[in-house]
Amino acid sequence: MKKFKGVNLGGWLVLEKWMTPSLFKGLKAKDETTLCVELKEKATELLHNHWATFITEDDFKWIADAGLDSVRIPVGHWILDEEYPYNDAYCGIKYPYVKGGLKYLDLAFEWATKYNLTVTVDLHAAPGCQNGYDNGGISGVCEWRTKKEYIDYSLYVIEELTKRYADRKELFAIEILNEPERETPTELLVKFTTDAYNIIRKYCKPEDVTVVFHDGFRCHPEFVGVFPTNQFQNIMLDLHRYQCFMDIDKKRDIYSHLEFTVTGWKEEANQIISEMKIPTVIGEWSIGYSYSEKIWKENKFQHQENEVDSNIRNLMHRAYADAQLLTFEKYQGWYFWSYKTETRPAWSYRDCVENGWIPRFKRSK
Repeated sequence: MKKFKGVNLGGWLVLEKWMTPSLFKGLKAKDETTLCVELKEKATELLHNHWATFITEDDFKWIADAGLDSVRIPVGHWILDEEYPYNDAYCGIKYPYVKGGLKYLDLAFEWATKYNLTVTVDLHAAPGCQNGYDNGGISGVCEWRTKKEYIDYSLYVIEELTKRYADRKELFAIEILNEPERETPTELLVKFTTDAYNIIRKYCKPEDVTVVFHDGFRCHPEFVGVFPTNQFQNIMLDLHRYQCFMDIDKKRDIYSHLEFTVTGWKEEANQIISEMKIPTVIGEWSIGYSYSEKIWKENKFQHQENEVDSNIRNLMHRAYADAQLLTFEKYQGWYFWSYKTETRPAWSYRDCVENGWIPRFKRSK
């Protein structure tokens, strides 16, 4: 398997309010579920327009021209436009989600073909929500692991998507579940991964399609030896690496962010590569970080502004991007989160490239 560089198409077929706040303007909704419940039939026009405009063929061309190889496309369990398990968050509406998103996933494969990109299809939002966040479809609800019907329907979605795209040469991988919460038992994740792997292998040969599983926010030793290569061929571990959510990250200055990237994350990479014996992908990363202005000011750097000036901030973004790119070279590949946002350029790959924070790459032959 060749190394690859890619980008997520987040905020497209699964909404996240922070990425596209314009869609939520004037609403109480905080995720795709509550948006659909609140708007009811009015959600159809809103989302169909969003799907048709947020990501287009021109974006795939831009991604290819920027030297990337692949796109990771998050989808919700409702992508099939079929009946799905009910959740109390639906507020009495049996099937609240807007239909029609599958058309755009089909288009993504067509555009990937045209611009010589590969596709990872990622089950990002499972029934009942697997992590309690808006990226799982319903923020504040985390019930996926509690009901067999949720787990079974997730496997059904994986099977239907596999059958639909199994013959597409652009299909690089299927990620079976994005970011299941830390409290999900490891045994459940192993069984789910095993079941999903066996389903995918009914339709896709190991040499054709990779099966990707997320670490579930736990240390890799919990998975060492669990998926032996003589039984699980072309299976890949997915890690998401950010320095902005934990309390320790919020106390770092830029130097500490850089140091941890090239020491802590590099040493972690060495251990994972030597111990896991299977390929690993950084499925999500960004150059967004928690940065302490207070620390900068207290160190009395020679700047008159109350905040860091734009030139220095550009240096910070470039340095943090370069440090991560160098460290992540140890892995099989990476997908930046995300291709675009409405409000946060450090989380928008296109903005990062156009601002000079991340370089354009030369496509490998």
